[in-house]
Amino acid sequence: MTEQDQPEELSAEEISEQKAVRLGKRERLIESGVGAYPVGVPITTTISDVRSTYADIETDTATGVTVGLAGRVVHSRIGGKLCFASLQAGDGQRLQVMVSLAEVGEESLDNWKALVDLGDHVFVSGEVISSRRGELSVMVKDWAIASKAILPLPNLHTELSDEGRVRSRYLDLIVREQARFTVRARAAVNASLRSTFTSHEYLEVETPMLQVMHGGASARPFSTHSNAFDTELFLRIAPELYLKRAVVGGIDRVYEINRNFRNEGADTTHSPEFAMLEAYQAYGDYNQMADLTQELVQKAAIAVSGDTIVTWADGTEYDLGGEWDRISMYDSLNAAAGLSITPQTPVEDLLGYAATAGVEVHLPTHGKLVEELWEHYVKVDLVRPTFVMDFPVDTSPLVRAHRSIEGVVEKWDLYIRGFELATGYSELVDPVVQRERFVAQAKLAGKGDVEAMPLDEEFLRALEHGMPPTGGMGMGIDRLLMAITGLGIRETILFPLVK
Repeated sequence: MTEQDQPEELSAEEISEQKAVRLGKRERLIESGVGAYPVGVPITTTISDVRSTYADIETDTATGVTVGLAGRVVHSRIGGKLCFASLQAGDGQRLQVMVSLAEVGEESLDNWKALVDLGDHVFVSGEVISSRRGELSVMVKDWAIASKAILPLPNLHTELSDEGRVRSRYLDLIVREQARFTVRARAAVNASLRSTFTSHEYLEVETPMLQVMHGGASARPFSTHSNAFDTELFLRIAPELYLKRAVVGGIDRVYEINRNFRNEGADTTHSPEFAMLEAYQAYGDYNQMADLTQELVQKAAIAVSGDTIVTWADGTEYDLGGEWDRISMYDSLNAAAGLSITPQTPVEDLLGYAATAGVEVHLPTHGKLVEELWEHYVKVDLVRPTFVMDFPVDTSPLVRAHRSIEGVVEKWDLYIRGFELATGYSELVDPVVQRERFVAQAKLAGKGDVEAMPLDEEFLRALEHGMPPTGGMGMGIDRLLMAITGLGIRETILFPLVK
């Protein structure tokens, strides 16, 4: 059995045997002086360009045009005087090449048969033609190994397992169009986000990932040690406190797209390392940030799909268009649960409601109980994109108190497909109240809340120099891809962390 007729799945022993054979071919290439890994090959065009230029070529036609191109061998058929192969470009497009005795000579044809394997990168030079069956092809006049593959490809007709895809993403990209599409979609999303921000006169900045004090979110951080400074440092859980410093300094519209790290669980919507967008606008509020977020998401969807109605990987269509609903957390909870919860409802009453609903809360506070009850009664039924407005004050220590409703803050969470995609605030800019909130968080930390924020004196000092009224928002880039493609978070991250 030849490798070109490989079985559904190669055993470890067969892979080992193939590796030994391929290493022998590598030695032959090197000893011949041709080499198995040249520094370059004389490419004149790409597979994509040939396919687009000659898309309408007639059957059994010779163009008279000679090209030089390269690709990975993903199919090979060996004949006596004529060999066929399919070369695949990085974007997945393929082109047939024909290696004939009449064009390349006996020695070159024999070398092709003996030295070329599936997975090799090969350079070919020859005339663009259409075969007798109408297949666009290159009739090879000269060829060379561009990079010898030592291990065989997985079977191209059988999908890799979910675990195999994330552990060997390079193979996933070779064999699966959805994987290649997701990479392109992510690039299109990031480009769209930056374009939208530029149109609103935002500036993109970079803030520290190593921080002496973690903050800007309620999350458990990763810690490390700096030998140079002989101090404990934290991988950031959010860029918020530094971006707000930029607003204090006069950068009125600022954003950052970068990595965050949270030492928490991993599931279909969470990853310990993830990409995050945060943005702040001086003299804005949470309503304006909701408008901006809707625009960002809808334009990103159009950049990927050409429409605000997107098609997920399973074929389901989801409509991201139109004006999105805005609902009150307390009002929607009461309507769904048949209760009368207010920001003043005692914790004891909320504990009773939680017990009735079978909801458990670690270190229960008013805010945490309300949010858990809301998730139990309301979240599961959200289908359309929805802004959930006005959260309890004790769960949002960096948010301004509501201008008219006592006991809540001007915060929203955006839910799409039943998961939280983004959050937005009217930012707390009063340094005295901010200090009080930090002190309250420190008390929670003292009671064992590992996600409580520490008291950050340097940030408070910045606020004391005066921060204008500001709106802010944060959105997970990986989750935005989930909303547009319907994939899980490990699919939207190119190289996710795995054990």
